[in-house]
Amino acid sequence: MAIFYQSKDGYVGDVIPFYWKGKYHAFYIKAPLHAKRQVAALPPGIHSVGEKFWLEFFAPGREAVAAPYGHLVSNDLIHWEELPLAVQPGKTGDPDAIGCCTGSFIEHDGVFHLFYAGFVGDDKPQTICHATSIDLLEWRKDPLNPIFKADPRWYEPNDWRDPIVFWNEEEQTYWMVITARVKEGPSNRRGCLALAVSPDLKHWEIRAPFWSPHLHYAHECPDIFRWGDRWVLIYSEFSDCWSTHYRVSDSLRGPWLPDEEDTLDGSHFYAAKTASGGKRRFLFGWSPTNYGRADKGLWEFGGNMVIHELVMLNKGSLAVCSVPEIDQLFHQTMPLSFQSHFGNWKVDGRTIEVRNKNGAAVCTVGDLPECCRVTAKISLGELTRACGLLIYADAELDSGYQLRWEPGKNRIVFDRWPRPGNEPFMLERFVKTGTDSSLELNIHIDGTIIVAYLNQTVALTHRIYDHRTGKLGLFVTDGGATFSDIQCYV
Repeated sequence: MAIFYQSKDGYVGDVIPFYWKGKYHAFYIKAPLHAKRQVAALPPGIHSVGEKFWLEFFAPGREAVAAPYGHLVSNDLIHWEELPLAVQPGKTGDPDAIGCCTGSFIEHDGVFHLFYAGFVGDDKPQTICHATSIDLLEWRKDPLNPIFKADPRWYEPNDWRDPIVFWNEEEQTYWMVITARVKEGPSNRRGCLALAVSPDLKHWEIRAPFWSPHLHYAHECPDIFRWGDRWVLIYSEFSDCWSTHYRVSDSLRGPWLPDEEDTLDGSHFYAAKTASGGKRRFLFGWSPTNYGRADKGLWEFGGNMVIHELVMLNKGSLAVCSVPEIDQLFHQTMPLSFQSHFGNWKVDGRTIEVRNKNGAAVCTVGDLPECCRVTAKISLGELTRACGLLIYADAELDSGYQLRWEPGKNRIVFDRWPRPGNEPFMLERFVKTGTDSSLELNIHIDGTIIVAYLNQTVALTHRIYDHRTGKLGLFVTDGGATFSDIQCYV
């Protein structure tokens, strides 16, 4: 059973979800399997193998093997059917000769419109291209492509991609928001979202930036939608952080205000965009593979599709939770087998308690399958420095992974043990618990991907390569905790 989709002949890159008549369509940049090559070292200014991959992938003189648009369809978000490729790179001289980059879909008068970024490499400008379809299967590229380029009055020419198109009811016109960069300012803070408007999806007028916050190099893969009485803006931070953020506003004119914690996952969940059937909204991203298929490897472009459900809380805050349909795939419980390694543990059925004011207490509760769902609730009995779960711990507790809650720092950390301090493996998320000082865990593991949902409001996705078998364990450092409702489902 695979819950994080990857095609047999390609990796999932940026996902462009689109809901139509009861079905979810997941178009995506399909990175060929053979394109991931050996990388000896990263040049200055390059933060990941993925970034270097794209620079080499689109390098001058290379055969045009850039990724086309893959196309998946599902009516339950679980079973995905791979359909024929939707859009492929053009021929030499075409505006998308080397790449069809991220875009968006919209339907008007029975015709589906795809707006996407065309790329020709060799440090040449990106452009906006257009294609149409009447069935979402066969696409006809606009003979006028590219339909427009960056306006030099405001924008640099080379970063002009990831258009999101939607109908602005208030102004009775179509808006297109585009990943772009303003012409002036510090290079790493020129990222903005450009704006173009159209009455008919054919004639476009480019305007001054929609949003220019001077935060990042670029704000990739934007998504904008109305949810209740609020507008939501989602974008991915093109930097060494590689995270997906959100902001909310009462108006498309802004201001776009951040939440106390404005990220939707960690850096192993990127370029997320949403789709909704009307009542529920889902967040589609991808988890990158690691170079060398090892924990210490930097991330590469493309991997597996990961889906979260979005929920809007009070005051416009967004919560990220598991998709219940995926939870329900795991229905058979595994037997637990308690073993104390050190610490004074007390066991009462599926409730396990320890008080250990000085040092660590560790126990294991059974073998952990390769594909499973783990649930547990942790309650703090007193001031505790850290506690959490061990994932695939070996028999001697010398190696494995930790999902570590550090309540004093309001954070959850996914880490490996042992880990040299200079390896970029550890990921953390801000997590604020309630007055009862408790944390509910819902963890999905499938092969090399682990996704932890915390209190059904926070998600943390990561890759795990080095340890694939071992024990599920519990630990507490300097304090006490009660672990209850511990279950492992397959």
